[in-house]
Amino acid sequence: MDSEHQLDQPHTSRVYDYFLGGKDNYEVDRRAAAEILKVWPDIRTAARLNRQFMHRSTKFLAEAGIRQFLDIGTGIPTEPNLHQIAQETAPDARVVYVDNDPVVLAHARALMTAGMPGATTYIHGDVTDPASILRDPELTEILDLSQPIGLSMIALLHFVEDDILRIVRTFLDAMAPGSYLVICTITSDFAPEQVLASQDVYRVRKLPAQVRTHEEVTAWFADLDLVEPGVVPPHRWRLLEATDLPAALDAKVSCYCAVGRKP
Repeated sequence: MDSEHQLDQPHTSRVYDYFLGGKDNYEVDRRAAAEILKVWPDIRTAARLNRQFMHRSTKFLAEAGIRQFLDIGTGIPTEPNLHQIAQETAPDARVVYVDNDPVVLAHARALMTAGMPGATTYIHGDVTDPASILRDPELTEILDLSQPIGLSMIALLHFVEDDILRIVRTFLDAMAPGSYLVICTITSDFAPEQVLASQDVYRVRKLPAQVRTHEEVTAWFADLDLVEPGVVPPHRWRLLEATDLPAALDAKVSCYCAVGRKP
């Protein structure tokens, strides 16, 4: 992707960066974001709670003994990033980031540093081709597929118009028992009008977009041991205050998340 194309066309990772309050986005991304905000005014809240779920789930995996992490759909780095969360608990944690946007690549290589004995690297890859990611020499240099891995796909799969079950199974089949799958993705179950309208905004701009139901997300974890509380909105996953949160927040966030362990 050349720089002129990047300036002329919005990209999902840069639009997401804008929603998180980042500065690594172009005018074309901000225009797309403004259109989405018209139909889904609370999407910034969804992005923020998505990010907080990443923090909690990564800490959970590190405390459960995971020392290898594969984060696909990394996006433009926002501190604290996954490797910082993991290495705070486990300094020897090794992290491989994957994204398909060259702009993310440039930022990632500049900003993602890790101290020894942990290791962090970034590879260019597409989640729809899991086999090429798994055989990338930079990945196999850092991650040992014979040992458990935490596979993270957060705020990614709603930008994938493909067979997610095939993708998930390809990754998990290559990973050792004791590995974990972590997902957070957009759903239209709570507020179909606003979410489907925002999906249309992405598609009109030739950006992939596909929201899923609770049943679909649950199916991705069919062969895994789901970590309690199962498939829930991100603000209801292992958060002490979750029981006091209003039901209306589910519609504002309109996401499902879950963590599952490969037996």
